[in-house]
Amino acid sequence: MRSWFTFRTRSRDAVDPHEVLLDAHNLPGYNQWQFEGRFERPIRRQSLALIFAVFLVVAGVVAVRAGTLQLVNGAAFAAQSEENRFAYTPLPPERGVLYDRTGGELAWNTPSADEAFASRSYTASSGLAHVLGYVQLPARDAQGFFHRRETVGVAGLERVLQERLAGTPGTQIIETNALGAVQSAGVVEPPEDGEAITLSLDHALSAALSGFIEERVAAGTFQAGAGVLLDVSTGEVLVHTSYPEFSPAVMTSATNTSAIERFTEDPRTVFLDRAAHGLYTPGSIIKPLMALAALEEGVITPEEEIFSSGRLVVPNPYQPDRPTIFRDWQAHGWTDMPTAIAVSSNVYFFEIGGGFGDREGLGITRIERWARLFGLAESTGSVMDPEAHGTIPSPRWKEATFGEDVWRVGDTYNTAIGQYGFQITPLQAVRYVAAIANGGVLPTPRYELGARPENRDLALDPAHLAVVREGMRRSVTEGTARALDFPWISVAAKTGTAEVGRGKQSMHSWVVGFFPYEEPRFAFAVLMEEAPAGTLQGAPYVMHQFLRWLREHAPHYLESTEP
Repeated sequence: MRSWFTFRTRSRDAVDPHEVLLDAHNLPGYNQWQFEGRFERPIRRQSLALIFAVFLVVAGVVAVRAGTLQLVNGAAFAAQSEENRFAYTPLPPERGVLYDRTGGELAWNTPSADEAFASRSYTASSGLAHVLGYVQLPARDAQGFFHRRETVGVAGLERVLQERLAGTPGTQIIETNALGAVQSAGVVEPPEDGEAITLSLDHALSAALSGFIEERVAAGTFQAGAGVLLDVSTGEVLVHTSYPEFSPAVMTSATNTSAIERFTEDPRTVFLDRAAHGLYTPGSIIKPLMALAALEEGVITPEEEIFSSGRLVVPNPYQPDRPTIFRDWQAHGWTDMPTAIAVSSNVYFFEIGGGFGDREGLGITRIERWARLFGLAESTGSVMDPEAHGTIPSPRWKEATFGEDVWRVGDTYNTAIGQYGFQITPLQAVRYVAAIANGGVLPTPRYELGARPENRDLALDPAHLAVVREGMRRSVTEGTARALDFPWISVAAKTGTAEVGRGKQSMHSWVVGFFPYEEPRFAFAVLMEEAPAGTLQGAPYVMHQFLRWLREHAPHYLESTEP
């Protein structure tokens, strides 16, 4: 009897009839896309086990990674998420304004409608470009990201006063949503604006002197020029001008490329600050210094006279029939020291500089020492540093420059009248003249109103200084600087015509001096650069025009004491 509780075991290799027998409908075409007509095999247990194992591995990796993100890096990612939501951006400070001594704005800030930072604006007055300088504004790259976030001084006082003018940036926090839209903004730390600084410069005086220099250049004779006006007591610089000049506004905006190209391609080196960095042969403006050195060293007395026939003839021991001749610019006859300064006698200064006959001159060693004592060929110590230093000819310089180790008396003669390799800046020139005017104190030029840098007392004999000042005054009343002789102001001055270039066919024109003569307040130096030899109406003409302008527009500067 068949048991209903007996299970029938089927072999896995057994085949059911329906798996073998095909339907007549499918047989002819054998349509493989239908289930009928195909052999099927069950999934093996090994395959199921493998799939299950892979699933476990993947699940384990996901679990471990999730744990790592949550437990180990959770805080970092939370902070990153917070940063993505809150952005901290710098708040630019307001750059300090530069004022002139009268309170007029020279450099200030103009709000920009397109940018978070202000642009920098400059006075339209001429004559201040080199001393003020210019700045670089914050800038973006092609993608719109800032690669420079600060306004940075590039030249002039904008550069040297950068730390005080710049201020300190603040911080702003900006909240954004998932789409980057700003939800709110707040100041975390406010910016500290830069310091407003009142300079010693006078913009009206600067424009006037610069305009007269430009006028001479426009006349087609001179190529360029520079001028400095300095308070002999305080060292304050009222005028520091160089021509030709650039536009600080154009250089700051950096958008007018054609104008910038004109500046950079001008053969007259527009960006050269000729007052502080231009090196020029001084010529005869060095003679008051040589006179003072000779008095201090006991080489000559003020009353002792030297005869000038228009030339100094130095015998040649090797060729007696061919003496060396050093020429004066004209015959002056017998001259004492004040007269020699007034008429600018070369022969007089040849003798006190290099000696002649029985007279022992200063010699090149003492000439160099005294020139350096008065600050020539060295930094003036002003904030405009680094300045050009210049050259005082010496045996060392000659050997280094020409490869010659023999220093001749003719080299000393030419150095004593400011020629040969002598080179100084207008800023050095006005400083040395100020020391003669104020009683022997070498001032440090300064550009900030009220600052008090240290000056250097040269400990000079007041009587010797008086002799030199008398010679400079007589240069105006009866000598080479008569262009500055006015009935309403007493000026003391010394002119200089420096021969330069191959064949000495070109010249620089100088005038230095101080006023008023009785109670000096201001020293000045004006240089007109490179004109054909013999050109008239150079630096003395410029200073003549400037003094006339002062009388009409700023007469208080001509008074003996400041009102």
